[in-house]
Amino acid sequence: MSRIALEDSWKQALESEFEQPYMKSLKQFLKTELDQKKIIYPKPTQYFAALDMTPLDQVRVVILGQDPYHGPGQAHGLSFSVQEGVRFPPSLQNIFKEIRSDLGLEPPETGDLTPWALQGVLLLNATLSVEARQAGSHQNRGWETFTDKVVEVINDQCENVVFMLWGSYAQKKGSRIDRARHYVLQAPHPSPLSAHRGFFGCRHFSKANEYLENHGKTPVTWAESPSAELRV
Repeated sequence: MSRIALEDSWKQALESEFEQPYMKSLKQFLKTELDQKKIIYPKPTQYFAALDMTPLDQVRVVILGQDPYHGPGQAHGLSFSVQEGVRFPPSLQNIFKEIRSDLGLEPPETGDLTPWALQGVLLLNATLSVEARQAGSHQNRGWETFTDKVVEVINDQCENVVFMLWGSYAQKKGSRIDRARHYVLQAPHPSPLSAHRGFFGCRHFSKANEYLENHGKTPVTWAESPSAELRV
C-alpha cells in the first residue's frame, strides 16, 4: 500500500488519505492477513491497478463494482475484469451480451478489460482486496472510505464523466455525484439474479459514447476492434 507506487495524478489527489487513521488501520489489517499466510486477491501490487491504468485526467467513464472476485486467478484490480484465459464470470458474460445487443459488436475474446482502462474507463471496486473464497471478507475495513474519496475527487476535479451505476450498492455509492456536471446511468446489476430486471436493454454503452461525443470526447471502443462488427 505504498503511496510511492500510486500513479502520479492520483498520488497528488489522494496522498493525504494515506495519513488518515482509517488507512493506517487498513494497512495493518492487510499486513496481518498476509502474515497469517491467508490468500488475498488481487496480489498487493494490484490493489491500485484501476488507478494506475487510468490516470485522473484521463477518466471518461467510471464503472463501479463492489468486491474483487475471490476465486483463483480471477481478480487483477479492475472491477468486473478477469485475467487473460480465465472463464468469464456470469456478470461479465451479461455485460458482453448487452454490448452485443446494444452496439452490434462481438465482445472481446478475453475477459481482461485492460483495453477499457487504457481508454479512460475507471474500473473501480468499492473494496480493493478480498480473502480467497470469502466474498465480502474485507468490507468495512477502510477501503470503502478510500474509494468514496476517489469518486469525490472525480466528481470535483473532472468534467463530463459518465458514471455507470449498476445495482443498489453502486447507486448508493454514487449518490453524491453532481448530475449537472456528469452523466449518471443507472440499471440493475448485471448478475444473473437481476440482469433481466433492466440491465439487459439499458443501452449504457451506446448512451455513454453518445454523451462523450456530444461533449467533444472520443468514444470508447467497447469491443476488441471495429473488425469485430457482426455481419448480417
